[in-house]
Amino acid sequence: MSDSQQNAAAAPAPKTSNTKRRVLMSLIVLVVIIAAVAYGLYYFLVARFHESTDDAYVNGNIVQITPQVVGTVISVNADDTQTVKMGDPLVVLDPADSKVALDQAEANLAQTVRQVRTLFVNDNQYQAQVALRQSDLSRAQDDLRRRLTIAQTGAISGEEISHARDAVRGAQASLNAAQQELQSNRSLTSNTTIASHPNVLAAAAKVRDSYINYARNTMPAPVTGYVAKRSVQVGQRVSPGTPLMAIVPLNGVWIDANFKEVQLTHMRIGQPVELTADVYGSSVVFHGKVIGFSAGTGSAFSLLPAQNATGNWIKVVQRLPVRIALDPQELEKHPLRIGLSMNVDVSIKDENGGQLGAAPNTVYQTDVFAKYGDQADAEIARIIAANEGTSGPGTGNGPQKTSKENVQPATKQDLAKLM
Repeated sequence: MSDSQQNAAAAPAPKTSNTKRRVLMSLIVLVVIIAAVAYGLYYFLVARFHESTDDAYVNGNIVQITPQVVGTVISVNADDTQTVKMGDPLVVLDPADSKVALDQAEANLAQTVRQVRTLFVNDNQYQAQVALRQSDLSRAQDDLRRRLTIAQTGAISGEEISHARDAVRGAQASLNAAQQELQSNRSLTSNTTIASHPNVLAAAAKVRDSYINYARNTMPAPVTGYVAKRSVQVGQRVSPGTPLMAIVPLNGVWIDANFKEVQLTHMRIGQPVELTADVYGSSVVFHGKVIGFSAGTGSAFSLLPAQNATGNWIKVVQRLPVRIALDPQELEKHPLRIGLSMNVDVSIKDENGGQLGAAPNTVYQTDVFAKYGDQADAEIARIIAANEGTSGPGTGNGPQKTSKENVQPATKQDLAKLM
């Protein structure tokens, strides 16, 4: 075969190769365009309404158990990883010293009640003395009146009339003294009862203080949760404020998601959130909502804040903690622990919510210590009832009233008429 024939046979090959290349490039360009269009549609319809981060961790309350009185530990009733219920006794201190102080305070209250009861009883005694002195004065006045009448006939000497006048003056002085004693005692008992008397209230306050100190030897769990960080040991001498253990209520944990500052533009309180935990994987999806924003970035609240005013300043994108509340039912089904990592995706499509000003307030409280005061009041009422008696003045519910207006001293005009 000649050379011209071989060249003619090989000529169509380059045309076929170029055609395939153009087709392949067209397909690649078409795929890129389709991908770009698809991504554009996804971004404008979905992606631009979501902000996500993996810099998120589980956080929660860590309730410290600390003593309020000095004492020696005689019992530890809980250990790490165990569950305790609100009110369960966790640590018990030796109550010997506080029991002695309580007994002394109770004895002092009982003695005070009896002394105050005596004050109320003395009201009747002094009132009887006033009545007796009033009778003596009336008798002396009658004797002087008769003698003055008879003196006109000369049957009574002047000396006897003088003695009668002295008797009236003595009876009046005795009446005045008895009235002053009655008034003095009434000033200690007027407008009050035995239970509301200031002396009794002061003694009752000492009993309440001693009883509360005695009750504080038993430290209850303020909340229901898991025990962590137990450091207390039996026989240890503890003082107020010493950390003994911590209680972590895992049913109230939340998520602190650290978003970049550029991600917070459209983020608002109340926006829905989807979360996944590394411990459960992507198969378990938690649902929550944004409930608040931190008042400052992490670097601003760090132990050593950055000094941006120095000459070696370098701009670093800051992150702001965002608090996210979880669905309690999902949290109960798949419990989380403090410190676990989370992946967070916030839907920012709805921007009707507020930011800092609309953050809801959260209240944490416990009533396990309220019973100490109730028990102390019950003990005080028992002691007062046992020592005030069941009858007599001052044992009623209202202020005791006396018949002061029924005892009237003799006036100067009356004595002048007789003398």
